[in-house]
Amino acid sequence: MNKQCTKAVIFDMDGVLVDSEPMYFEIERYLFSYFKVNVSKEQHEALVGTSLENMWEKLIKDNNLKQSKEKIVDYHKKYVIKHVEGLRELLPTKNIKELLEDLKEKDIKIGLASSSPKDLINIILNKLNIKKFFQIIVSGDEVEKSKPHPEIFIKVAQLLNVAPNECVVIEDSSNGVNAAVAAGMKCIGFSNPHSGKQNLENADIIINEFPNISSYLDI
Repeated sequence: MNKQCTKAVIFDMDGVLVDSEPMYFEIERYLFSYFKVNVSKEQHEALVGTSLENMWEKLIKDNNLKQSKEKIVDYHKKYVIKHVEGLRELLPTKNIKELLEDLKEKDIKIGLASSSPKDLINIILNKLNIKKFFQIIVSGDEVEKSKPHPEIFIKVAQLLNVAPNECVVIEDSSNGVNAAVAAGMKCIGFSNPHSGKQNLENADIIINEFPNISSYLDI
């Protein structure tokens, strides 16, 4: 990675900043049963990184559901938010706070591009006490097209006032990695075993922990 080009780091949230995917998998399995949706483990893992709207649009079509996407997504959002708000403790991924502090100290711009709803993002970042680090936050309900489409990363870069090739993205899902690559950004794939089977081979590098990774970012 080119040292002079890295002006911003854009994080995914779930599975990167916080190990939330096991919680989501459990909630979604309950909701799939509630709405009588048949989803295999492989199909479920393939949905990691996409927005709720994109996920349910596909599931409604594949399962011929009669309920509207808007009603199901609204129910899903409220269910997850209620669950997360009730958690006594939510911990950030190991060494993430140190990385955010290091980036801030080095005047690297920090953005967040998460497919989660904005309300949920704010709750999680506040529980983790890391919201202060992010100059720009874009959620899945603020873009028209979900990952693996690059729209969300392009929007974050524009709001940070940096070019795509000046950004490094950190992602844990194949949908997220492919979105970052399609946006023309460098990408670090974070191999999180709790995110299911994810193909990260299109990332520039793949890591499985967050020590001080400034050397990877060349900053």
